[in-house]
Amino acid sequence: MSLRLLQHRAADGTRSVIAAGPGVDGAAVVKGVATVRELALKAIAGKTDLAGAVASCGTSATLRLDVELAAGRILAPIDHEDPAHLMLSGTGLTHLGSAESRDKMHRAQAEVTVSDSMRIFREGLAGGKPAPGETGVQPEWFYKGDGTAVVAPEQALALPHFARDGGEEPELAGIYLIGPDGSPFRLGVCLANEFSDHVTERHNYLWLAHSKLRQAALGPELLTGEPPQHVAGTSRIRRGTALLWEKPFLSGELNMSHSLANLEFHHFKYPQFRRPGDVHVHFFGTATLSYSDGVRTQPGDVFEIEAEPFTLPLRNRLKAAPAVRVQVRTL
Repeated sequence: MSLRLLQHRAADGTRSVIAAGPGVDGAAVVKGVATVRELALKAIAGKTDLAGAVASCGTSATLRLDVELAAGRILAPIDHEDPAHLMLSGTGLTHLGSAESRDKMHRAQAEVTVSDSMRIFREGLAGGKPAPGETGVQPEWFYKGDGTAVVAPEQALALPHFARDGGEEPELAGIYLIGPDGSPFRLGVCLANEFSDHVTERHNYLWLAHSKLRQAALGPELLTGEPPQHVAGTSRIRRGTALLWEKPFLSGELNMSHSLANLEFHHFKYPQFRRPGDVHVHFFGTATLSYSDGVRTQPGDVFEIEAEPFTLPLRNRLKAAPAVRVQVRTL
């Protein structure tokens, strides 16, 4: 099993990086680094990988991950000391089966036989996995926010007062650091809830950009090394003591119409996304939504996502954010 990295904040506020193998016990604190980004910079400087950087730093005290997660001491697996230098973005219509619900919405709006969503999906099926050295078709792309929109495991996802919906999107997210020479480095992948407003999107697909400007939750573990080709998991919504909705979901390249390399190429081809020191979290998409099954969430609902090979689940409660009326003043 690949090395897993987690970020931890002790009761006294001290931050550390945790290195873990399989299971929830035997996880060890990495010496001399407070963040995964700091560890990654050491790996780049030392011309090694993250496992090599952990070995170079050494480890000390061990702890149980399930206990630390329940206590709220596990942070998101990546952050940046300046949140403006962490970018959240993503690609949609990338998974086999992901286009069906989108196509139904968008055909109804446009009164056409084949929607733009289905056209993009079919283009991905035909050209989303190019041969090495070739350029594949570019995917749909969206911007989600910066580091201020990242929500840690067990923390609440805020439903804006202007939102029409707050729905889960269970998927994988790639985590990247731009090296000193402008080269992107993939640190690994994590579970994610790419929280979105599907009612807003359904009103008009040109409002997709608005629907994506929401928070997003990242799972506890950064799975390092080559991403798994097949990921099978379960997405749930709990309301009080009841299980409101549950459905399996698939991810990984074997279940996608695009290769990760193609998605990465079309993101990092833009020079503004290769600024040294920046962190990127890129959501790879999903084909499973409770919204497509008629579920409408409400504050207090709990989203729960789990999947192998990740050990810990991603859980977040939905809460209503206070209403804010922004006033623009002339200087």
